[in-house]
Amino acid sequence: MNTFKLQIVAPDKIVYDGEATFLLVRTTMGDIGVQARHQKLISPLVIGKMKVEFADRDPRFAAIAGGFVKVGDNKVTVVTTACEWEDEIDLKRAEAAAEHARQMREHSSSKQEMDRAEVKLKRALNRINVAKH
Repeated sequence: MNTFKLQIVAPDKIVYDGEATFLLVRTTMGDIGVQARHQKLISPLVIGKMKVEFADRDPRFAAIAGGFVKVGDNKVTVVTTACEWEDEIDLKRAEAAAEHARQMREHSSSKQEMDRAEVKLKRALNRINVAKH
């Protein structure tokens, strides 16, 4: 099976640095799948689920919180503001964060506060969705 070099980077750590056979990420234009020798591209990412497939083990899913993906020369780099593999997500904490964001949204006194609450809610709901995968 053909592989490509995949590096997933968050501000606090390198999440993954190795080989992969397939990557599925959500961009601002929709989901894209990447395989070996994919055409070059750079695209912004949105809050969503990421799927990584490997030649020698089961696929892994992660919750990501935006960023960008760069593809070229059989190498893919995902730079994201936050990334958690499904088995790292604390479901109770994510559910509490979603409830807190809903409360923030209800009691927001400005558009800026409402927007901030909406982003927090989207991130929490994405983490819940990935954890329950």
